[in-house]
Amino acid sequence: MRNLFVRESGNYKTSYLDDAKMFGTTSGKIKGLLIVAMVLLLPLVTTNYWIGLLTLCSISAIGAIGLNILTGFTGQISIGVGAFLGVGGYTSAILTTTYGLSFWISLPLAGIVTALIGGLFGVPSLRLKGLYLAIATLAAQVIILFVISRWDSLTGGTAGMVLNRPKVGDVSLTSNTQYYYLCVIILLLTVLYATNLLRTRTGRAFLAVRDRDIAAQIMGINLFKYKVMAFVISSFFVGISGALLAHYTMIVSPELYNFHVSIEYLAMILIGGLGSVFGSILGAAFITLLPVLLGSFVDVLAAFMPDFYQLFSAFKDFVFGAVIILFLIFEPGGLAHIWLNFKKYFKLWPFSY
Repeated sequence: MRNLFVRESGNYKTSYLDDAKMFGTTSGKIKGLLIVAMVLLLPLVTTNYWIGLLTLCSISAIGAIGLNILTGFTGQISIGVGAFLGVGGYTSAILTTTYGLSFWISLPLAGIVTALIGGLFGVPSLRLKGLYLAIATLAAQVIILFVISRWDSLTGGTAGMVLNRPKVGDVSLTSNTQYYYLCVIILLLTVLYATNLLRTRTGRAFLAVRDRDIAAQIMGINLFKYKVMAFVISSFFVGISGALLAHYTMIVSPELYNFHVSIEYLAMILIGGLGSVFGSILGAAFITLLPVLLGSFVDVLAAFMPDFYQLFSAFKDFVFGAVIILFLIFEPGGLAHIWLNFKKYFKLWPFSY
C-alpha cells in the first residue's frame, strides 16, 4: 500500500522507456484517474447553467491545445485562429445541413478540411517568421472570412446557417449534460494526443524548430516539413473545436469568427502557458469564465450604483486587457507555471529545501 503514495524526489530514469512514460509512478496514475472521474461527475453536482459554461470551456480547450501546438511547441505565431474555427464550423454545417451527412462523419471531415487549409496558409512559414508570419496569418483571417461572407450559395453569406445537435442513434444530444460528455471525451483524446506528441520524433522536432530553427536545420530537421505539419495538426484540432462549437450554439455566422476571437485564443495560451497542454486547459477556462465572473461583479456594483452601469460595463474590457499585460509582466509562464510552483512547494513541504 505504501507504494501507492510514493512521491518522486528526483529524476532517476535509467532508460528511454522510463523517460517516455506518461505517468512515472502509481500515484501519478491514480491522480490522473481521479481527475478524469471528477470531470465526468461534475454534471451531477452542478447546475445546468454551469454545465453549459463548462462545455464551452472544453470546446475552447480543444482549440487552445491546437493553437499551442503551433505557437507554444513550434514557435509559429498565428492570429488567424478565429477564421479556422469558422472553417471547421461551416464545413460541418454544410456537410450535415446541405448534404445530409451524419455529424460523426462531418466532425472528422471538418478537422481534415481545416487542416488542409491551415497547411496551405502555413506554406509561407518557411520564409516568414515573427511579426511577418503573424501578418500572413492575419491575411488568412481576412481572406477566409471574406470568402465565407460572400459565397452565399454555399455558406448563406452574412445570414449564416442553422444547425442541429448531433444524434447517437435515435437520441439527439439536446441537453447540456449530454453535449458536455461528448466534448469532454474529445478533449481527453486531444490531451492524450498532444501529450504523447511531445515524446515523439515529430514533437522533439517541433521543439527544436521553436528554440533555434537554424540549428535544427543543420541537425538535419526539414524545416518546411515540420513547420507545415505544425500548421496542419494545429488547424485540425481548431477545426474540430469549431465544429463542436457550431453544433453547440446551433448557428454559424461570419461575425462569430472575427479578429476578437483570435485574440481570445492567443490570450488563452499566453495566460495558460506556452508549450503546456495543461496550461491550455487552464487558459481556456480562465478566458471563458472571466467575462461571466466580471459580468456578475458588474451587476452587483450596478445594483448599488445604477448611474455607473455603462462605466462598469466598459470596465470588463479594461480588466481583460489588464490581465493579459499583468501575466506577461509578472508570470510569463502562465497559470501552468503557477501550478508547477504550487506542486513543488508541497512536494518539499514541510521542509524548506
